[in-house]
Amino acid sequence: MRITEVTTYVIKQPTESAYLGKLDDGTAPSADQGYFVRPPWRSLYSAHMETLLVCVRTDDGLEGWGESLAPVGPEVVASIVDRMLGPWLIGRDPRNVRPLWDGMRNLMRERGHLVGHQADALAGLDTALWDLAGKAAGLPVAQLLGGVYRTDIPVYVSGLPEPTDEGRARLAADWAEKGAVAVKIAAGKGVEADLATYDAVAEAAPGVRIAVDAHWYYSLSEALELGRELDRRRALFLEAPMAPEDIEGHRDLASRITTPVAVGEAMRNRYEFRDWLSRRALGLAQPDVARTGITEAVTIAALAGAHHVPVACHHSVGLGVSLAAGLHVSAALDDCPFFEFQPTTVPFAQRILRTPLTAGPTGFTLPEGPGLGIEIDRETVLALAKES
Repeated sequence: MRITEVTTYVIKQPTESAYLGKLDDGTAPSADQGYFVRPPWRSLYSAHMETLLVCVRTDDGLEGWGESLAPVGPEVVASIVDRMLGPWLIGRDPRNVRPLWDGMRNLMRERGHLVGHQADALAGLDTALWDLAGKAAGLPVAQLLGGVYRTDIPVYVSGLPEPTDEGRARLAADWAEKGAVAVKIAAGKGVEADLATYDAVAEAAPGVRIAVDAHWYYSLSEALELGRELDRRRALFLEAPMAPEDIEGHRDLASRITTPVAVGEAMRNRYEFRDWLSRRALGLAQPDVARTGITEAVTIAALAGAHHVPVACHHSVGLGVSLAAGLHVSAALDDCPFFEFQPTTVPFAQRILRTPLTAGPTGFTLPEGPGLGIEIDRETVLALAKES
């Protein structure tokens, strides 16, 4: 079996409302304004659902699908696949997933490209190769990874995308009525504002565990103030409290609060996670499989396990391929308390699948069948790529 073709599909799906909803002033981002910043956060966002799908085909007709999470600039990642990594794969046996991973990684590692767009491109191709290997063997990816700990994957509901605390509290109450046991609020709006949001949600949905995503916003002193208040409230975890390059700051914070410090979406490889884990700078590891790939995510999880740190895979605007990949990794990990459920993006994720994933506020069901266990609706993918 040999790889004969690698094809990329840049996807930019229009949405009725942007990811994470309206801005804090109540206005909705315009679909034609390009990329924008959501103050007080600092990162670029898009009014579209953007990502990159990758299809790897073999000489005997098998296809493997992968996804590189690229919420902005998926064309950049596509160019790396099309110009460098994809051509290198042609003629190789796709069942040699780990050797191919090492080979692709080595192409640019001395140039510092184990991170950023090159890592995202690697992630999509690695997932496609695991999908192919599973189909060739007639086994689900989770079985290839060593076996399944669970077929029903617990979740927390992520985001509560309303611009006011009243709206967020109402959404939390609605999710609680539908069976949700945990939610995550999009915070980083100031310590007092974040705590007010937390308290409003807690009052509206008693018994529901609450996590806080600070979007890398705070200084150490502010994060300590917030973290100590979250300790009193028995928060589920505090995600991304400070600048992602400040390992020592996070180590200091983690040593002084009991709420687990959650970090991972900004990192791409085992070496980054090793530094954080060895310094005890995080209490919950959050690799995003669409940014690390399956091979690296499992390696990261092994490192986390050696430090007795649980793993909860991150997921944001990815489509059905990255969702399925994250579920297979989550099913194959022993210490994996929950997965991220994004109610605003799951309907978009399902559009490219012929059979939707079983998903809801109480959890996901691991897709059955060989490989990732999903069937891609090629016509929909082609239509979405044409619209982009």
